[in-house]
Amino acid sequence: MAEVGARCHGDGAWSGPTEPVEPVEPPVGTGPDRSSEPHPDRTGAVLRPLPDSEDESEYSGLEESGSDSTGSDLDEEEEDEGPSGGSVHRAQAKGAPRRSRSLEEDSSLQEKMALLAHNEYEEDSSDEEDIRNTVGNIPMEWYQDFPHVGYDLEGKRIYKPIRNKDELDLFLEKMENPDYWRTVQDPKTGADLKLTDEQLELVQRLQKGQFGDVHFNPYEPSIDFFTHEVMIHPVTNRPADKRSFIPSLIEKEKVSKLVHAIKMGWIKPRKPKEETPTYYDLWAHEDPNSILGRHKMHVPAPKMKLPGHEESYNPPPEYLLSEEERLAWEQQEPEERRMSVVPQQHRSLRAVPAFPRFIHERFERCLDLYLCPRQRKMRVNVDPEELIPKLPKPRDLQPFPTTQALVYRGHTCLVRCISISPNGQWLASGSDDGSVRFWEVSTARCMHALSFGAVVKSLAWNPNPSICLVAIAVEQTVVLVNPCLGDKLLYGATDQLLASYVPPDEERVQPVQWVPATAEQHRKGIRLLLQHGKEVKQVTWHGKGDYLASVVSDNSNQQVLIHQSSKRWSQAPFRRSKGLVQCVLFHPIRPHFLVATQRYIRVYNLLKQELTKKLMSNCKWVSSMAIHPGGDNIICGSYDSKLAWFDMDLSTRPYRLLRHHKRALRSVAFHKRYPLFASASDDGTVIVCHGMVYNDLLQNPLLVPVKVLKGHELTQDLGVLDVLFHPTQPWVFSSGADGTIRLYT
Repeated sequence: MAEVGARCHGDGAWSGPTEPVEPVEPPVGTGPDRSSEPHPDRTGAVLRPLPDSEDESEYSGLEESGSDSTGSDLDEEEEDEGPSGGSVHRAQAKGAPRRSRSLEEDSSLQEKMALLAHNEYEEDSSDEEDIRNTVGNIPMEWYQDFPHVGYDLEGKRIYKPIRNKDELDLFLEKMENPDYWRTVQDPKTGADLKLTDEQLELVQRLQKGQFGDVHFNPYEPSIDFFTHEVMIHPVTNRPADKRSFIPSLIEKEKVSKLVHAIKMGWIKPRKPKEETPTYYDLWAHEDPNSILGRHKMHVPAPKMKLPGHEESYNPPPEYLLSEEERLAWEQQEPEERRMSVVPQQHRSLRAVPAFPRFIHERFERCLDLYLCPRQRKMRVNVDPEELIPKLPKPRDLQPFPTTQALVYRGHTCLVRCISISPNGQWLASGSDDGSVRFWEVSTARCMHALSFGAVVKSLAWNPNPSICLVAIAVEQTVVLVNPCLGDKLLYGATDQLLASYVPPDEERVQPVQWVPATAEQHRKGIRLLLQHGKEVKQVTWHGKGDYLASVVSDNSNQQVLIHQSSKRWSQAPFRRSKGLVQCVLFHPIRPHFLVATQRYIRVYNLLKQELTKKLMSNCKWVSSMAIHPGGDNIICGSYDSKLAWFDMDLSTRPYRLLRHHKRALRSVAFHKRYPLFASASDDGTVIVCHGMVYNDLLQNPLLVPVKVLKGHELTQDLGVLDVLFHPTQPWVFSSGADGTIRLYT
């Protein structure tokens, strides 16, 4: 055996002495002994176990797990792929008794088998067969701090492969290796595995949510084993058991135990429930001697109303209902009926039928008794007239507009904005039809019309009486127009004032671009154009007529811009945005600037360049704003149907919140001379209120609504869009979505 062991080398070659060795034959009648065949180790060498006894032979797990081929496979390989061209008869692999053969035959056969095994393991690239990790189904993260990844069948460590590839090596491998995309890493051995086409197809099918087997049909028609059709033969023809004919002894024992327990009194029958009702005395506390009568705040139960003539069995004829009255009574709701029953006339008391709603009426009476809350109220003698505030009568607060005098027609679409000249002779209006019209107030005659081809969002007449100029906001441009109405000297002086502008030596960077009008535009009355970067939604003048402010639809710090017409200079007064600006206004007396956002009104001091006050409107969305000529009171309208009056000397919160309108407020306005203010709403009305502001600071303003003016028709769910007072007369102008302008005097 030492000689046989000396023939095994690491390279799988056969060497050693060639002395004759006694061939070992298996017992007669047995197949080929697998333990006597050579076993290749991991390096490819052939290991030959000791043939002395089967018990002492070393067991190799490689055979059982499939590293070696079966006997039939081995014989086929020997017959097909033998290196010397010879073949071994397959009868030996199928259990036929082997005949004794010579040493040369045995050695040549062993050489063939060793060479076959060596070649097989050289060509096999399966990591699972080459290296077996016996750690089982455990998380491989447990081995991340160790140099090995598990143990093989012999208990030796399986060391991790040396992986020191950097990003460049991985990139080169990705570019050069065509099978990089189908190569995965085995977590148990750390080796790279190349997926076959079948494995890739399986992965793709599983990713799509399909079954792994291509030939599996999940929608095969189901065959119901039990059908409604009665078959001739039974499903099972097994004979019945013997126990199905004999009473059960176990059940007999259970029954006898229960009978014995009932006889001994251990199991008692259930007692029937008592059906005796329980009553509660609701009026026990009416007795002062009872326990419930100790409550000193006892309120007695209300008495039922006594029946009247209509509930008599023989009522007078005037109480009987006619057919129309009966139908009206039946159509009314039960809560709205004056009588709970219909009066009926019977010959005698014996002919009166049973009352059908008797149980229902008794039930409602019980509900009234114990569900209606009752408490004792201490009555206070208060004169109702004292609860109503002492308001003057409207005729004592005249003059104010009461009737519609004129209607200005000419626009074909809704009129968004109106403005009046300082002397009250001319009226300008802007509409969604892209035109601006100039009207004579006293005659409702259109004197001049300008077409811009776009929606006119806002316009404002210069409040300075010595300047004839109108600022119009059209899309991204503010247009300064000289309407050339009235005194020629007046609008001629305005053109001379604009023409006297001398441009500076160095151009300054401005947020807007001042563009002079062309010759054709000049003939129409256009003098200057202020081109903004975004759409302009409001324009307003300072009281002296040199400065104007514009509001841009933007959320940046350049929402509000202030322009000086004499120097053609524009600037953005704010460094950062405080919210979405709705409208702005110049203070009539002080150098203050009012900015209204959605929820707040901020008052800035332009000289000190600081925030003076922040007024909280208590409204969801401010829509418009107006300031009293005295400068200490502000009104603002909102889209949630509220009008807030602010007394700036009193508080930052509203002094009064007026909810006179039913829909959103679009515009508010103060009169310059009379104590009047007005609000326009989408409900199609203009409400004129008396708002007296006293010089005495200790006396609160007097706010009295005096007139509701109606005349505009609702169009596209819009009513009155703008409201304006005449500068000298107690008249009010309103423009609506119906395309008209109305004057109320």
